[in-house]
Amino acid sequence: MGGRLARVFRTFNVESRARREISKEKPTPAPRHPTFRLDQLADRPEIQEEIYRKDDRLLTLLKDVYVESRDPPVQVKDGAGEHLPCKQEEKRLTKLGHLGDLDVKKVPKGKISIVEALTLLNNHKLHPQIWTAEKIAVEYSLELKEVNSLLEFFIPFAVQEFPKETKKAIKPT
Repeated sequence: MGGRLARVFRTFNVESRARREISKEKPTPAPRHPTFRLDQLADRPEIQEEIYRKDDRLLTLLKDVYVESRDPPVQVKDGAGEHLPCKQEEKRLTKLGHLGDLDVKKVPKGKISIVEALTLLNNHKLHPQIWTAEKIAVEYSLELKEVNSLLEFFIPFAVQEFPKETKKAIKPT
């Protein structure tokens, strides 16, 4: 529907709008700067003669120039043996995991796995006197500032189960 309506407005009075645009007075172009044209220069015989004349002095200088070029030997790069240098990170073994082969075995120092993060958050929530920020930082090789931010902004979920007596039951009528 919108396409039809747009087409009606687009084609409305097209011919008269086109005539009006064509009949408008055209702007006059800016005056051109007087310059020599190349075709005018080519008509002069002294210029033609200068173009085709050979300069002996320049030819002797050109003959003295000797260029020797050699391509470097082509080296085939195979990925074996050559690796880009990379920064060696210290790794530490993870504290826990019960998924066996799927668990992350080594984590760079200063980082923790998801399982470790959930464990330390839960330990801090259950026993904040024992699992302080300083102890967590030492235990997991983290910076104290990062541990404080982690404990402040991340809270593990609490699962609550309600006993059946306190639930409001809908009784069929």
